[in-house]
Amino acid sequence: MIRKIIIYFFQGTLFAVPIFITVYVILKLIVTVGSIMDYLQIHVHPLVDPILGVLLVVLGLIVIGVIGNSFIFRPVFQSLDKLIERAPLIKTVYSSVKDLLGAFVGQKKRFNQPVLIRVSENPLMERFGFVTAEDLSELGINKEKVAVYVPFSYAITGALFVVKRENITPIKAHAAEMMKFVVSGGVAELD
Repeated sequence: MIRKIIIYFFQGTLFAVPIFITVYVILKLIVTVGSIMDYLQIHVHPLVDPILGVLLVVLGLIVIGVIGNSFIFRPVFQSLDKLIERAPLIKTVYSSVKDLLGAFVGQKKRFNQPVLIRVSENPLMERFGFVTAEDLSELGINKEKVAVYVPFSYAITGALFVVKRENITPIKAHAAEMMKFVVSGGVAELD
């Protein structure tokens, strides 16, 4: 019992820490931009200043994205990436954040194939999920099975299942809309 609690604690930590760090860094950037605006005495209106700070952070992240994709700076970012990947504790947090963000917005989007997976036959019950890996042969799992991530409603967590292809049904819907629908517990409207 205590061992399971410890395992759940560390699993929760590995999941939560990258999210909290990402949110913390973005909030810290917003506060820093606000401090710089105060220092430079740039004030538009008390209600507009925080929005301006958020917009400047978003614009700055877009600029970093553009620079990071340019052929001139890509080797610099790749070298920095490799350096961070070598640091023992930082590597775990950094790669988790990077993989999670990449699954949603990167070039290697993972949550782009919404499906229904059959949970039971009698009575027929199905759950919404997203195919995240078509080929699991590197794990010694035969080709008739795929990895399906099943998000939980009203949470940012989920579970990963290995499912036979015959037990999944593709859904004709945009992945982002399906994720919103599932996470909202079916309350959000589908476009």
